[in-house]
Amino acid sequence: MSTLTLPEVPVLDLLPSITRKTIAELLIELGDIPAERVRLYPYPGTATEDDAIRINETERTCELIDGTIVEKAVSAPADYLGSLLVHFLMTFILPRKLGMVMCARGQFRMIHGNLREPDVSFTKRERLPNELQRVGSWCPDLCIEVLSPGNTKKEMIRKRAEYFISGCQVVWEIDPEARTALIYSKAGTVTKVESTGLLEAPDILPGFVVLMSELFRELDQVTPSSP
Repeated sequence: MSTLTLPEVPVLDLLPSITRKTIAELLIELGDIPAERVRLYPYPGTATEDDAIRINETERTCELIDGTIVEKAVSAPADYLGSLLVHFLMTFILPRKLGMVMCARGQFRMIHGNLREPDVSFTKRERLPNELQRVGSWCPDLCIEVLSPGNTKKEMIRKRAEYFISGCQVVWEIDPEARTALIYSKAGTVTKVESTGLLEAPDILPGFVVLMSELFRELDQVTPSSP
């Protein structure tokens, strides 16, 4: 397990360009994502929070980024791993009444107004509001992203930066294909976790660990064997 320090992403890099003129420039701003993930209605740059909530609840999981509806990249392995992580977290958190675990359809408002949806998230009990709204007005303490083939490196860099500037403490980024994970901290460090390592966030959930080997063993048990 190795740890290094990452450079900070300037806040200005999170703000939309005011000189954009083409779809290509929009895709670059969104992190070089595939064009098929960008909704053309509402027109990019004009979508509202209500639009994002409606589409998320009635059609597909999506995020609101700079007034643009962006569909989340999805895959069956990523969704199943996310479900397993929710199960592991709930098993640990519920008996101890530590806080709230959310799955991918939970939307959270970032500091600049974007709506983001971690694949899995945990928020400490003391940070939860007295009354929950349709959109969380905070960023979770732990955000977990399970990568799908449609995700891009630049997209995830921007997303992590938004998480941290909005109050997140730790981000787990799991790569199902490589069977590795990266643990990012708000302090700017990143730890690589191999397939035999442990996922943990001791400052947020002391005592809670996920064995990478167990996570992928469960995935292998439901994956048909190759002919």
